[in-house]
Amino acid sequence: MKTDRDTATRLLTQMMQIRQFEDKIMELLAKNIAEGGSHLYAGMEAVAVGAISVLRNDDYITSTHRGHGHAIAKDGDLNALMAEILGKKTGVCKGKGGSLHLADVSKGNLGANGIVAGSLGIATGAGLSVKNRKSGQVIVCFFGDGATNNGIFFECLNMASLWKLPVVYVCENNLYGMSVSVERACAVQDLTKKAVAFDMKSDCVDGQDVLAVRDTVAKWVDYARNGEGPSFIVANTYRYYGHSRSDPRAYRTREEEKFWRERDPIKIFSNRMVEQAILSAEDVKEVEESVTKSIEEAVDFAMK
Repeated sequence: MKTDRDTATRLLTQMMQIRQFEDKIMELLAKNIAEGGSHLYAGMEAVAVGAISVLRNDDYITSTHRGHGHAIAKDGDLNALMAEILGKKTGVCKGKGGSLHLADVSKGNLGANGIVAGSLGIATGAGLSVKNRKSGQVIVCFFGDGATNNGIFFECLNMASLWKLPVVYVCENNLYGMSVSVERACAVQDLTKKAVAFDMKSDCVDGQDVLAVRDTVAKWVDYARNGEGPSFIVANTYRYYGHSRSDPRAYRTREEEKFWRERDPIKIFSNRMVEQAILSAEDVKEVEESVTKSIEEAVDFAMK
């Protein structure tokens, strides 16, 4: 897919919004302004932004306990999202959902939830609804590598394949389920093989490259919309923060974290856009400054 200036600006803006939103949440947690559990998406921005960028406004997504990034990429209102996490009635769920249960059905976001693999059941049910209504919509279902070891994963992939439901299952493989490495948890290291049993098409993509994610998901969204059925995509990515704020990340090495920090999705994309003269260095700076202002405004809105 071609990337023009407007598209590049939108993709960069959303990735920066997610990064700065998450950094701000961590700051608010440290100050006990935000309370309770919160699982941050920083480092994984290219997956949500790239995948959701190819959807129609009326298409659906289902999310995970690490759902802030998906909510923002699905055109979520920063003010309402921040207010929700701070438990305010001006929040997108009137302050009753909080960090782990962000949802905005008006935007096609069927919600985050605190159950590993919970998104699969919701997405598959939505896929059946869409097929019965013949609405031409598509569902993108996000879940982590750990979810692929749960029974509902296999039940849903079987059902979706049998009934040719319009669901694109996107596994965000960030290498760890809480503190357990995917290498220790999965009998097969190539997670795409898990779709073979259901005769489902599968793909693998660099989850740090927003354009690669965008192109890959676009192909399978079209496949689903044309009535061909579901697909399974593995996006290899990495979360910068721990599983939650209480996680010291003792199970990860500094060398591993350094490797992934050097493959930062925002840096990769902004550098490429500047090199290709689609955006200038000044454009990138302006986007960052604009995003910083919008995050501060969201905090101010939520606090007041």
